[in-house]
Amino acid sequence: MKTRDRIIQASLQLFNENGERSTTTNHIAAHLGMSPGNLYYHFRNKEDIIRSIFTLYENHLESAFQPYTPQQLDVELLIRYFDAIFYTMWQFRFMYANLVDILGRDEALKLRYLKVQTRVQTHATELLTQLCRDGFLAVAPDKISRLADTIRMMVSFWISYQLTQSDATGITKATLYEGVLRVLMIFNGYATSHSANTFVRLEQHYAELARKPQ
Repeated sequence: MKTRDRIIQASLQLFNENGERSTTTNHIAAHLGMSPGNLYYHFRNKEDIIRSIFTLYENHLESAFQPYTPQQLDVELLIRYFDAIFYTMWQFRFMYANLVDILGRDEALKLRYLKVQTRVQTHATELLTQLCRDGFLAVAPDKISRLADTIRMMVSFWISYQLTQSDATGITKATLYEGVLRVLMIFNGYATSHSANTFVRLEQHYAELARKPQ
Protein backbone atom coordinates (compact mmCIF):
# COMPACT_ATOMS: atom_id res chain seq x y z
CA MET A 1 0.00 0.00 0.00
CA LYS A 2 1.33 3.46 -0.88
CA THR A 3 2.30 5.76 1.98
CA ARG A 4 -0.45 8.23 1.09
CA ASP A 5 -3.08 5.48 1.27
CA ARG A 6 -1.64 4.20 4.56
CA ILE A 7 -2.02 7.69 6.02
CA ILE A 8 -5.63 7.91 4.85
CA GLN A 9 -6.54 4.50 6.29
CA ALA A 10 -4.76 5.15 9.59
CA SER A 11 -6.42 8.56 9.91
CA LEU A 12 -9.84 7.07 9.26
CA GLN A 13 -9.22 4.45 11.94
CA LEU A 14 -8.03 6.97 14.52
CA PHE A 15 -10.78 9.49 13.75
CA ASN A 16 -13.38 6.75 14.19
CA GLU A 17 -11.85 5.33 17.37
CA ASN A 18 -10.77 8.51 19.14
CA GLY A 19 -12.75 11.28 17.47
CA GLU A 20 -11.54 13.66 14.79
CA ARG A 21 -11.19 16.62 17.18
CA SER A 22 -8.97 14.60 19.53
CA THR A 23 -6.69 13.28 16.79
CA THR A 24 -3.81 15.39 15.51
CA THR A 25 -1.44 14.85 12.62
CA ASN A 26 1.22 14.02 15.22
CA HIS A 27 -1.01 11.23 16.55
CA ILE A 28 -1.42 9.89 13.03
CA ALA A 29 2.32 10.02 12.30
CA ALA A 30 3.14 8.29 15.60
CA HIS A 31 0.56 5.58 14.90
CA LEU A 32 2.27 4.90 11.57
CA GLY A 33 5.77 5.10 13.00
CA MET A 34 6.75 7.97 10.70
CA SER A 35 7.96 11.50 11.28
CA PRO A 36 5.48 14.41 11.09
CA GLY A 37 7.60 15.77 8.25
CA ASN A 38 7.03 12.61 6.23
CA LEU A 39 3.28 12.94 6.77
CA TYR A 40 3.35 16.60 5.72
CA TYR A 41 5.12 15.59 2.53
CA HIS A 42 1.85 13.88 1.53
CA PHE A 43 -0.75 16.09 3.25
CA ARG A 44 -0.60 19.78 4.14
CA ASN A 45 -2.74 19.44 7.28
CA LYS A 46 -5.54 17.43 8.88
CA GLU A 47 -8.20 19.08 6.72
CA ASP A 48 -6.34 17.85 3.64
CA ILE A 49 -6.53 14.29 5.04
CA ILE A 50 -10.25 14.66 5.76
CA ARG A 51 -10.85 15.76 2.17
CA SER A 52 -9.16 12.57 0.94
CA ILE A 53 -11.28 10.46 3.28
CA PHE A 54 -14.31 12.29 1.93
CA THR A 55 -13.36 11.07 -1.55
CA LEU A 56 -13.77 7.49 -0.26
CA TYR A 57 -17.18 8.49 1.13
CA GLU A 58 -18.19 10.01 -2.21
CA ASN A 59 -17.13 6.93 -4.16
CA HIS A 60 -19.04 4.60 -1.84
CA LEU A 61 -22.25 6.61 -2.04
CA GLU A 62 -22.00 6.88 -5.80
CA SER A 63 -21.65 3.11 -6.28
CA ALA A 64 -23.87 1.74 -3.50
CA PHE A 65 -27.23 3.40 -4.10
CA GLN A 66 -27.78 3.07 -7.81
CA PRO A 67 -31.10 1.65 -9.08
CA TYR A 68 -31.02 -2.14 -9.39
CA THR A 69 -32.19 -2.70 -12.98
CA PRO A 70 -31.75 -5.21 -14.60
CA GLN A 71 -31.24 -7.31 -11.45
CA GLN A 72 -34.10 -9.27 -9.91
CA LEU A 73 -35.49 -7.60 -6.79
CA ASP A 74 -35.42 -9.96 -3.81
CA VAL A 75 -34.56 -9.95 -0.11
CA GLU A 76 -30.86 -10.49 -0.79
CA LEU A 77 -30.73 -7.43 -3.03
CA LEU A 78 -32.51 -5.32 -0.42
CA ILE A 79 -30.05 -6.55 2.23
CA ARG A 80 -27.25 -5.23 0.02
CA TYR A 81 -28.81 -1.77 0.09
CA PHE A 82 -29.35 -1.79 3.86
CA ASP A 83 -25.84 -3.19 4.38
CA ALA A 84 -24.56 -0.24 2.36
CA ILE A 85 -26.38 2.12 4.74
CA PHE A 86 -24.76 0.38 7.71
CA TYR A 87 -21.32 0.44 6.07
CA THR A 88 -21.61 4.17 5.38
CA MET A 89 -22.52 5.00 8.98
CA TRP A 90 -19.87 2.68 10.46
CA GLN A 91 -16.96 3.37 8.13
CA PHE A 92 -17.39 7.16 8.30
CA ARG A 93 -18.86 7.47 11.79
CA PHE A 94 -16.44 10.19 12.88
CA MET A 95 -17.82 12.43 10.15
CA TYR A 96 -21.46 11.82 11.07
CA ALA A 97 -20.64 12.40 14.75
CA ASN A 98 -19.17 15.83 14.05
CA LEU A 99 -20.64 16.75 10.68
CA VAL A 100 -21.63 20.37 11.37
CA ASP A 101 -18.23 21.25 12.84
CA ILE A 102 -16.23 19.53 10.07
CA LEU A 103 -18.20 21.20 7.28
CA GLY A 104 -18.20 24.53 9.12
CA ARG A 105 -14.38 24.61 9.07
CA ASP A 106 -14.01 23.87 5.37
CA GLU A 107 -16.20 25.72 2.89
CA ALA A 108 -14.86 23.75 -0.09
CA LEU A 109 -15.65 20.46 1.63
CA LYS A 110 -19.15 21.69 2.46
CA LEU A 111 -19.76 22.44 -1.22
CA ARG A 112 -18.57 18.92 -2.10
CA TYR A 113 -20.84 17.48 0.57
CA LEU A 114 -23.86 19.37 -0.77
CA LYS A 115 -23.14 18.16 -4.30
CA VAL A 116 -22.80 14.52 -3.28
CA GLN A 117 -25.96 14.73 -1.17
CA THR A 118 -27.83 16.11 -4.16
CA ARG A 119 -26.72 13.05 -6.15
CA VAL A 120 -27.69 10.74 -3.26
CA GLN A 121 -31.12 12.36 -3.15
CA THR A 122 -31.54 11.73 -6.88
CA HIS A 123 -30.44 8.09 -6.61
CA ALA A 124 -32.62 7.47 -3.53
CA THR A 125 -35.64 8.97 -5.27
CA GLU A 126 -35.04 6.81 -8.32
CA LEU A 127 -34.64 3.73 -6.13
CA LEU A 128 -37.86 4.39 -4.22
CA THR A 129 -39.67 5.02 -7.50
CA GLN A 130 -38.42 1.66 -8.76
CA LEU A 131 -39.54 -0.10 -5.56
CA CYS A 132 -43.00 1.42 -6.01
CA ARG A 133 -43.14 0.42 -9.67
CA ASP A 134 -42.19 -3.16 -8.75
CA GLY A 135 -44.91 -3.39 -6.12
CA PHE A 136 -42.70 -3.36 -3.00
CA LEU A 137 -43.78 0.06 -1.75
CA ALA A 138 -46.94 2.12 -2.04
CA VAL A 139 -45.96 5.79 -1.95
CA ALA A 140 -47.81 8.63 -3.65
CA PRO A 141 -45.60 9.91 -6.49
CA ASP A 142 -45.55 13.45 -5.09
CA LYS A 143 -44.22 12.15 -1.75
CA ILE A 144 -41.38 9.94 -2.98
CA SER A 145 -38.78 12.72 -3.01
CA ARG A 146 -39.69 13.81 0.53
CA LEU A 147 -39.52 10.22 1.74
CA ALA A 148 -36.04 9.89 0.23
CA ASP A 149 -35.03 13.10 2.00
CA THR A 150 -36.41 11.81 5.32
CA ILE A 151 -34.34 8.63 5.02
CA ARG A 152 -31.23 10.69 4.23
CA MET A 153 -31.91 12.80 7.30
CA MET A 154 -32.22 9.68 9.49
CA VAL A 155 -28.92 8.28 8.23
CA SER A 156 -27.07 11.62 8.41
CA PHE A 157 -28.00 12.43 12.01
CA TRP A 158 -28.59 9.06 13.69
CA ILE A 159 -25.09 8.99 15.17
CA SER A 160 -25.11 12.56 16.49
CA TYR A 161 -28.60 11.95 17.89
CA GLN A 162 -27.39 8.85 19.75
CA LEU A 163 -24.37 10.68 21.16
CA THR A 164 -26.61 13.38 22.61
CA GLN A 165 -29.03 10.91 24.24
CA SER A 166 -26.55 9.27 26.62
CA ASP A 167 -23.16 9.75 28.25
CA ALA A 168 -21.58 7.33 25.78
CA THR A 169 -18.51 8.67 24.00
CA GLY A 170 -18.49 6.12 21.19
CA ILE A 171 -20.78 4.33 18.78
CA THR A 172 -21.15 0.57 18.54
CA LYS A 173 -22.21 -1.54 15.59
CA ALA A 174 -25.35 -2.48 17.55
CA THR A 175 -26.28 1.20 17.72
CA LEU A 176 -25.94 1.52 13.98
CA TYR A 177 -27.93 -1.63 13.29
CA GLU A 178 -30.66 -0.07 15.42
CA GLY A 179 -30.47 2.90 13.06
CA VAL A 180 -30.91 0.55 10.09
CA LEU A 181 -33.95 -0.91 11.85
CA ARG A 182 -35.41 2.58 12.21
CA VAL A 183 -35.00 3.14 8.48
CA LEU A 184 -36.72 -0.21 7.92
CA MET A 185 -39.54 0.97 10.17
CA ILE A 186 -40.12 3.83 7.74
CA PHE A 187 -40.14 1.43 4.80
CA ASN A 188 -42.58 -0.82 6.63
CA GLY A 189 -45.10 1.97 6.75
CA TYR A 190 -45.25 1.88 2.95
CA ALA A 191 -44.93 -1.88 2.40
CA THR A 192 -47.50 -3.58 0.18
CA SER A 193 -49.16 -6.93 0.86
CA HIS A 194 -46.73 -8.34 -1.69
CA SER A 195 -43.65 -7.15 0.21
CA ALA A 196 -44.76 -7.34 3.86
CA ASN A 197 -43.09 -10.70 4.50
CA THR A 198 -39.89 -9.50 2.86
CA PHE A 199 -39.65 -6.56 5.25
CA VAL A 200 -40.37 -8.85 8.21
CA ARG A 201 -37.41 -11.00 7.15
CA LEU A 202 -35.25 -7.90 6.83
CA GLU A 203 -36.21 -6.74 10.32
CA GLN A 204 -35.41 -10.15 11.78
CA HIS A 205 -32.05 -10.18 10.01
CA TYR A 206 -30.92 -6.78 11.34
CA ALA A 207 -32.42 -7.31 14.80
CA GLU A 208 -30.30 -10.45 15.08
CA LEU A 209 -27.19 -8.54 14.01
CA ALA A 210 -27.95 -5.82 16.57
CA ARG A 211 -28.09 -8.43 19.36
CA LYS A 212 -24.79 -10.11 18.46
CA PRO A 213 -21.80 -9.37 20.73
CA GLN A 214 -19.57 -6.81 19.05
